[in-house]
Amino acid sequence: MQYAAGVRRTVVALAVAAAATALVTGCTPSGEDGAAATPSQSAQSPAPGAAANGGSSSGSGSSGGTGKAKPSAPASPAAPGGAAKPCTIKEVKVTEARQADVRPPGTGTGAAVVGVTNTSKGACTLQGFPTVAGAGNGSPDKNVPLATSHSGSADTVVLAPGARAWTKLTFVNVQGEADGYCVSGATPTTYPTLVVGVPAAGAHQIALDDGIFALCDNKVTVTAYSATKPS
Repeated sequence: MQYAAGVRRTVVALAVAAAATALVTGCTPSGEDGAAATPSQSAQSPAPGAAANGGSSSGSGSSGGTGKAKPSAPASPAAPGGAAKPCTIKEVKVTEARQADVRPPGTGTGAAVVGVTNTSKGACTLQGFPTVAGAGNGSPDKNVPLATSHSGSADTVVLAPGARAWTKLTFVNVQGEADGYCVSGATPTTYPTLVVGVPAAGAHQIALDDGIFALCDNKVTVTAYSATKPS
């Protein structure tokens, strides 16, 4: 019985020793860690193409851009194939009428150079000869169409925005001094303004830059519209 008691004391001592060792090393008797590892928290990555602040990383290339493309500038009026369209009355305006440097002898107007300006934002074309009427006291219903003769040929003129086309009007000139006279025996005619027609672009009223239009026989010879200003 003394032997059995000794064995029990030995077993108790070994158990105490094993417990003490476990407390010092932090290991379970099986050799695994006694404390469970704390699970790690993973940060969620931004979606592809998203910036850190939540906005899209793709943009217009400028700071604070929205990424939306800017609207393109309106295109010039063009026909199929890229050619400019004929000018309309909304795109051109007769802007100048000056007495020509080269004109028939006499004391009347003789000849005038008339300029047509493209006032639109796109290119357009002119081709042809003007029509001409005398404006009766500024009233359209009293206009007097002039008998018109053509000089030369008509080429297509492409007018860029702000560019001008030109025509020259040559009248039967008044002769003599004071009131003057017409070689034909007719009475000279005067008009404060003329109404000049532009092919496909309407009729435009214009005054001479200095004085009034004085002519005979209500006749005029006109050149086609050209990019070259006549003399």
